[in-house]
Amino acid sequence: MCSSRIRAGLTPLLLGALLLALDFIVTCSTGAGQALAACELRARGGAIKHVVQIELDNVHLRRDNPNVPSDLEQMPHLRDFLTRDGIIASNHQVSPLAETEPDTLTILTGLHGDRMGVPIGDSSAAFRSDGSVGFASAFAYWTASSSDGKPLMLADTGRTVPAPWVPFTSAGCDVGAFATTGLTLQQIGPEIVATLGGADALAAVNDPRRARADLLGVAIHCARGSPLCSNGHARPDLLPDEPGGYAGFSALFGNRHVQPVISPDGPVRDLDGDVIDDDAGHPGFPGAAETTAAQSLGYAAAMLEAGVPVVYVGIGDAHRPAAPRRRAFGPGERDHVVRLAADDAAFKAFLDRLAASGITTRNTLFIVVPTGNDRFVGGPPSPPACDGVAVPCSYGPTGAIGIAVDRLLATERRNVTAFDVQAGNAPPLYIRGNPLPADPLTRTLAQDVGKLGVLNPLTGKSDRLTSMVADRAQMQLMHMVTASPARTPHLIMFADPDYVIRTAASRIDCAQPPACVAVDPETTWVRGDIAQILGGSWFGMAGPGVAHRGETADIISHHADLRPTLLALLGLGDRYVHDGTVLVDALEAGALPAGIANDRETYAALARAGKTINDPLGQLARNSLALATQAIKGGDAGYQRYLGTIGAITARRDALIGEINAQLDGAAFAHRPINPSYARALIGRAEALVNEVEELAGNGLAPADRPWKAASDAH
Repeated sequence: MCSSRIRAGLTPLLLGALLLALDFIVTCSTGAGQALAACELRARGGAIKHVVQIELDNVHLRRDNPNVPSDLEQMPHLRDFLTRDGIIASNHQVSPLAETEPDTLTILTGLHGDRMGVPIGDSSAAFRSDGSVGFASAFAYWTASSSDGKPLMLADTGRTVPAPWVPFTSAGCDVGAFATTGLTLQQIGPEIVATLGGADALAAVNDPRRARADLLGVAIHCARGSPLCSNGHARPDLLPDEPGGYAGFSALFGNRHVQPVISPDGPVRDLDGDVIDDDAGHPGFPGAAETTAAQSLGYAAAMLEAGVPVVYVGIGDAHRPAAPRRRAFGPGERDHVVRLAADDAAFKAFLDRLAASGITTRNTLFIVVPTGNDRFVGGPPSPPACDGVAVPCSYGPTGAIGIAVDRLLATERRNVTAFDVQAGNAPPLYIRGNPLPADPLTRTLAQDVGKLGVLNPLTGKSDRLTSMVADRAQMQLMHMVTASPARTPHLIMFADPDYVIRTAASRIDCAQPPACVAVDPETTWVRGDIAQILGGSWFGMAGPGVAHRGETADIISHHADLRPTLLALLGLGDRYVHDGTVLVDALEAGALPAGIANDRETYAALARAGKTINDPLGQLARNSLALATQAIKGGDAGYQRYLGTIGAITARRDALIGEINAQLDGAAFAHRPINPSYARALIGRAEALVNEVEELAGNGLAPADRPWKAASDAH
């Protein structure tokens, strides 16, 4: 039933006639404060009225233990919903190092890291003017600055990347977000002052813990004139770098300002009926990592019922334990199984609640995608045949093998170069002083990193620590060099998948305690392993225009493809050319933009060719990574030749993908059909470039030198 505020003074007949004449869409429900939204989503056929995009943290489709059902297998309501009403695509790739923040921003923008500013990890690192390295969290609001003083979300133009909610608000659609980085305030500090100011900034200083629940993690970005922002809770939605300007738009930031508008009768409740609050009992945002499905989806439902047609929502990691335990849950552990069951029950309650309000796959596009693709290293289960359901699993004090890499270099190679790392299985290394790539300091460290070997404390065997190495030239090809050179590390060390690389507080010889190589029982999941990344993540989609294909591995996709696919379905567009492409095989023919529908096969073939040369770990990048590793480990003369070669290859790739993406973008968003003969020529050039680099890298590489080989063979 529509709110009395909307209906006041109008008879039902008059109201209906007015809305029909103006081609408005009314979104109403039983709560107060609903919006009368002139939301014009332009999907072919006009069926899509709502969008719900859900981001899961490290939820796996494939099994981490062959006897234990996978995370998604243990969420049958979600899995059945997607396979029944749409698709689960299981040949899906994440960002190069499978880190949460780069994954999220790629999903939100359709851009690789070099064009959205955060290509490396969840921390934003940058060289200072004195050659030292500054680190800051990359989880931040869209207009935040990085440690280099430039926009965190840094476009290749040197300005802030256009915000993902703008195409929606410009079309008259309010956009809500819960536990979604970039779209909501994430940090107590300059973000609050710059975005809210006044009493909110003062409150954040006086009681930061309460301010986290009040001001972080929740937002509604309003269309011009939206009733939701026609109140004292709204603040200007400032996007000073937005192409074409963004004046006259407002937003609600934080539960303090969102809750009174969407739930004026009291606190927003989760799907179990409990108040959504933090661990201190403050109503509001619980924290991104702590957020359960019942909380996130409960807040999303409240937004949708209040008339917000587009909602982005994040759900915390089901492997994460409650305090005081620090070790994350392994597959089949009792608490992990219980958490997945609770999250699945929340999905059922969410879908049932939305259906009661008329929000279903008949009129709503649902997208579900996990970030990260961690690999479990917590040891063998006990009992060995446990399945986690009938027989719970437990795990001993086994975890990743921690490496103090600076001490190891000092001991094995007598290399005491000062550098910083972002810890992980594929850590970036930043050499203090920021020497040039061909500087002897850089070259020696890179060569020594490639020669490290360790005695595995679990197997008793000798392991070569580094499988592959990327220098700055290779990072450029892999879309990991932004418009701010200060953010670029010197090396990325792709380590043996069982190891986590860190630095130590001192550089004493490894013969002295503590051990340089030791099992870390509290680190049970690692990310950055190339084979695991290529082994495939997944995404799900259901709603109008989505093909009913169930679960399939036939669609090769990447996080960057989700944004252009979403906008193409809705008839909207961004003010830039995406790195991803429209996933035509996931959509019904009648839902495709006219420029694609006229020749679907040509678009698909050209998109596949583009992926081989442009995906950060596509075929070209994998071949060039092998080439880079050989050159980095080799002599200086060969390395200099490599720099010239890889620079020329990257320039040719950039020019070619520019031509390809112009054709793909024109077909998807500008109604320009692709010329088939031109497309064939572009495809031929892409194939020739891939073959050329493969030949340069050498066809005789052993499988151990190609850590992606097993994953490729699996498909």
